[in-house]
Order: sequence, then C-alpha cells, then structure tokens
Amino acid sequence: MDKIEVKIKKLHEDAKIPIHKTEHAAGFDIYSLEDSNLAPGETKKISTGIAFEIPIGFYVRIEDRSGLAINGIHKVAGIVDSDYRGEVCIVLHNSSQEVYKIEKHDRIAQGIITPVSQANFQEVQELSQTERGEGGFHSTGKK
Repeated sequence: MDKIEVKIKKLHEDAKIPIHKTEHAAGFDIYSLEDSNLAPGETKKISTGIAFEIPIGFYVRIEDRSGLAINGIHKVAGIVDSDYRGEVCIVLHNSSQEVYKIEKHDRIAQGIITPVSQANFQEVQELSQTERGEGGFHSTGKK
C-alpha cells in the first residue's frame, strides 16, 4: 500500500493527531477538540485543532464515521484542498430526534487521502447519446 507524507500542525496543545486505526484502513480518524451538544436538526461546526499540509495532487475527503451515521450524525462538508492551511473543522448534522453529545477527543469523522484530477471544460452544442440519456433519479430502476 502506498503511503504519502502529510504534514500536520497542532493549533492547540490538546488536539489529537489523526491516525489510521488498522493497518489497511482507508480512512483515518479525526477527533473533536471540544465538548458540544448537537440538538435534533442542528448543524454545527466542530473544532479539531489541526491543520494539514496535503501534497499537491491530493485532497482529504471527509466522510461519516459509520458508528455516528447509524445514529443520525452526518458530516455536511467534505473536502480539504492541498492549498488550504487553516484549521480543519468538521460540520456535523444531527438528523435524529435525540441530542447527541460530543466529548473532547471523540472520533467525529474520517479522512481519506484522495488523488485529484482537474477537468478541462469544453463547451459544446451537443453531448454524445447514451442508453440512459437524460434519465434521472431511479431511471435505471430501483431493484
């Protein structure tokens, strides 16, 4: 498995450096720096106290932790670009009917180092035809 060097700066002495919990884990855990309550229906930015220096050609994709998602806690935003040097904050939304308590150093999201490809957009008058065409939601069936 390829590994790349990613520099991390602790912006607060209590911040936790992300880690891959298992040898073959794609995602690394990102930790809360603060205690917070997330009310039902609330969306809130949670501080992590860390900043990344991600190599050019990569970004960090922020994803839900399955243990939070099953309880209705989801990340809302999800990209950390290689040219961003500020604090990485995690935006969480509580879609459950219960208050969700976040404690300092709880694992609140996971990050995945992902290669970047940029598009060269070319405006055209027509697009090629496909079997699906303009079919949108559920156009290919539900089962």
